[in-house]
Amino acid sequence: MNRGGTVTRETAESSVEVTLNLDGTGRSEIATGVGFYNHMLTALSKHSLIDLTVAASGDLDVDVHHTVEDVAIAIGQALRQALGDKRGISRFGEATVPLDEALAQAVVDVSGRPYFVQSGEPEGLAFALIGGHFTGALASHVFESIAHGSGICLHMRVLAGRDPHHIVEAQFKALARALRAAVALDPRVSGVPSTKGTL
Repeated sequence: MNRGGTVTRETAESSVEVTLNLDGTGRSEIATGVGFYNHMLTALSKHSLIDLTVAASGDLDVDVHHTVEDVAIAIGQALRQALGDKRGISRFGEATVPLDEALAQAVVDVSGRPYFVQSGEPEGLAFALIGGHFTGALASHVFESIAHGSGICLHMRVLAGRDPHHIVEAQFKALARALRAAVALDPRVSGVPSTKGTL
């Protein structure tokens, strides 16, 4: 079974190509032009065991927002493509990940019903500039875009943290581990894991 996805997204603001493989080993090649984002997507791939290739260019002279958003949308769409009819998956995943003083929890349901909830974000995180270009607000925007593009329900909680870099990195790693559990194939699951018969 091939559980891979490839999405190309072209807009007046960016050009993005994403390829991923759910049954990978966490190998990645990430080039977005936004250093901190590259770091986060590399961590997402590494800890989810999803092989991920991202090649993006955009109007970074205006702001990094357009490129960051369009990459997240494409990753979500590639995830949806790779999941196919979702037969045999575990469906649910949860992870709580520390990074020094920071602690983040992600809970995922590959439900086919996109939803995103974030709570516990420290005051001021949204305005924090990380790596010179990436604001804290962009992190939740990335998570929301991935959730909506892939059709998953994602609850993200920041349980502790002071350093914006640590908080956001813990969030990405928590998402990675939750996705790793949710998309894993369970040999005991016959068909689609839903009483509705579809996800």
